[in-house]
Amino acid sequence: MPAPLFDASYSTVLESRSGALLGAKIADDGQWRFPVSGNVPEKFEKAIIEFEDRNFKKHPGVDPVAIGRAIIQNYRAGEVVSGASTLTMQVIRLAKQNPERTITEKLTEMVQATRLELTHSKKEILALYAAHAPFGGNVVGLEAASWRYFGRKPEQLSWAESAMLAVLPNSPALIHPGRNRAELEAKRDRLLGRLFEQGIIDSLSYELALLEPLPDKPRPLPSLAPHYLANQYLGANSGERISSSIRQNLQQKVTDIVGYHHEQLSSNGIHNAAVVVLDVRNHEIAAYVGNTRSGSENDEQVDVLQAPRSTGSILKPFLYMLTLHEGQILPNTLIPDVPSRFSDYTPRNFTRTYTGAVPASEALSRSLNVPAVHELQEFGVPKFQHYLHQLGLTTINNPPEHYGLTLILGGAECTLWEISSAYASLADFMNRYDVREEKSRLFKRVDFSGEADLDDLSGFNLSAGALWSTLEAMVNVNRPEGEVFWRRFDGARKVAWKTGTSFGHRDGWAIGVTPEYVVGVWAGNADGEGRPGLTGVKTAGPILFDVFNTLPETSWFYEPVYDLDKIEVCAVSGHRAGEFCEDRDTTWVPKPGLKTSVCPYHRSVHLNADETLQLNSSCADLKDITTRSWFVLPPDQEWYYRKKNPAYASLPPFDPDCRREELTAMKMIYPFSRSSIYVPVELNGETGKTVFEVAHRTPSTRVFWHLDEQYLGETNRIHQLSLSPEPGKHTLVLVDEFGERLEQRFEIVGR
Repeated sequence: MPAPLFDASYSTVLESRSGALLGAKIADDGQWRFPVSGNVPEKFEKAIIEFEDRNFKKHPGVDPVAIGRAIIQNYRAGEVVSGASTLTMQVIRLAKQNPERTITEKLTEMVQATRLELTHSKKEILALYAAHAPFGGNVVGLEAASWRYFGRKPEQLSWAESAMLAVLPNSPALIHPGRNRAELEAKRDRLLGRLFEQGIIDSLSYELALLEPLPDKPRPLPSLAPHYLANQYLGANSGERISSSIRQNLQQKVTDIVGYHHEQLSSNGIHNAAVVVLDVRNHEIAAYVGNTRSGSENDEQVDVLQAPRSTGSILKPFLYMLTLHEGQILPNTLIPDVPSRFSDYTPRNFTRTYTGAVPASEALSRSLNVPAVHELQEFGVPKFQHYLHQLGLTTINNPPEHYGLTLILGGAECTLWEISSAYASLADFMNRYDVREEKSRLFKRVDFSGEADLDDLSGFNLSAGALWSTLEAMVNVNRPEGEVFWRRFDGARKVAWKTGTSFGHRDGWAIGVTPEYVVGVWAGNADGEGRPGLTGVKTAGPILFDVFNTLPETSWFYEPVYDLDKIEVCAVSGHRAGEFCEDRDTTWVPKPGLKTSVCPYHRSVHLNADETLQLNSSCADLKDITTRSWFVLPPDQEWYYRKKNPAYASLPPFDPDCRREELTAMKMIYPFSRSSIYVPVELNGETGKTVFEVAHRTPSTRVFWHLDEQYLGETNRIHQLSLSPEPGKHTLVLVDEFGERLEQRFEIVGR
């Protein structure tokens, strides 16, 4: 016996969760040969046995009756017209790759056929024949032939189609389009007649089968998940039948959605997109579209789902969750939102506008950059990177100083697969959280590919309240056009989602989270080309919600009340209420929030009777002093905050006769400390000017400007001066009318 029986290479076959064919890769020898299936459909079984070997179920591998009949037929014809080969003998010939036909070889096949019958069941032998019989061209095996010629599974073939495939291995050349069609049809019809005569099919089935046409030409095999097949499995599982968790119908719908949006985006030179849908509860991949089908010139073969790309803002929810988890902030704690400089890094908000101070949850939902950098500075880059590794983001593997504070704004690269898996792991944590079970408080990432063993991961205890607050904040992210009125509809789908846009408009991200599904979307160009308007909300966001609209109805996470505490917070600052906070709210916050400090912005101030001047004991009797609580922001935050909040009241100035208390009145807005400034050149070629600006608590206060000990002038109310200093290092000194001094050094490095 050949050992192994068949030494052939097989196609790699990918099947959906329900067993539907999603795609296949041709075998190494260039043949479409599917791996052996244990089942042979009843129609093909009856047809092939009737056509090739009527006594297949009875003989021991060799049919003496057929041998006798062949000897007589060949003697009468004077030549070999019948070989008397049983299906078992044909399996041996196929295994030996059709050796030369000789009497010795025939006798050897007979012996080997009987041995095959002793070691295999009739069902197994028939399956081996069906998997290795030639069906014309480079099509080998029943399953490949069924898909290539009829576009469906062998179990779904009609009697006419089964009969055609039964006669084809006997004369595989008959299948070629345009040649021998009449002969192939005649052989098929003769077999159908025999099936009718044997009572296997009834007269109506026989008559209808005769009317069915032959296939015109081979069809392309399904290719619903080419990147999943090629990049995920081709190496380790080459030549195998792979059962995936992908839902065929959903995969087709998501592919169609990506194709539709590609047509819209390609008009702006955006050619690639990727989508993954993860089934959170079953820990499975429900849909996997690695790229658009945009043409080879646009890198459609690249699986951008697995390609590291700049993260933009997509990591911000992780930081918000962790700062809540560590007890550094409460959900609505005010975070600075002013032009800021961190060493040599100067982040800016996407809109180039600032609010002075903003609640942390709003900073997340609006995806403000400067507040996020302030949060990361307080949290620490090394600690944040450590947690990202725990969440499963393996591509952020450089030292923390390599990324610095840019880590939160796209200074690192991640794959859509890992980011989506991280969010899905968090959703899984929320689904299984139970305060009564200590192990449920341990976050451990989930392997949605089913390939890795993550049981050895240590994980970390995570505050469910912190994650809950994060998901609630993500619900408030403004949805794309067409989804903006979702709250007005009863039963509207509640989705926690976040977008991201990388520097240079190269990557658009969108992640959506529910208890049942996580949808991850990336849009851009695989070659890294940036395009105007390539933002997460405009490119990836619409795809995300179109995908969610195809998914079954989703629910929302249960509120983890046992990991929340009800406390009083300052209604204005979002901090824990302090003694000077008059306007208070009672709200639920994550338990770690009990460690946060009380409101630092409300203070007690002493005023005259009409509250127009500040007083103290150096200039007024205690009976003439009115004491009240006042909300006071730092000067630079105040300058922006009062523009957005008309109700904000600046502190009244001190009575000129009073000795002032220590309270910083001025803060430089531009330039930052030790800035390097390039002076612009105007269109007419003349040297432009740089606008210097300072914020003062009392805008009506006069401020006197000095550059390198030379007096420049004074400002009142609007504290700006346009200057054009010479290249070199300079010192700017500002003094207000009350003697407060502010000094700033900077350098002009060129024009």
